Amino acid sequence: MQKIINFYKEVKQEGLKITWPTKPEVITTTIMVFIFVILSSIFFLLIDKIISFVVEYILF
Repeated sequence: MQKIINFYKEVKQEGLKITWPTKPEVITTTIMVFIFVILSSIFFLLIDKIISFVVEYILF
């Protein structure tokens, strides 16, 4: 039983060492993720269109 109590205390001590991001950091990184997703989507859309055009040109 003492091992479980010691384990819980150690987990609690390690949990107190966590530094959580601030609200502005969360907002900034969230916006960065959305921008990256949009740019990636546009990039892959263009690549897909180019490849499909080339394949249709070769086959037909």
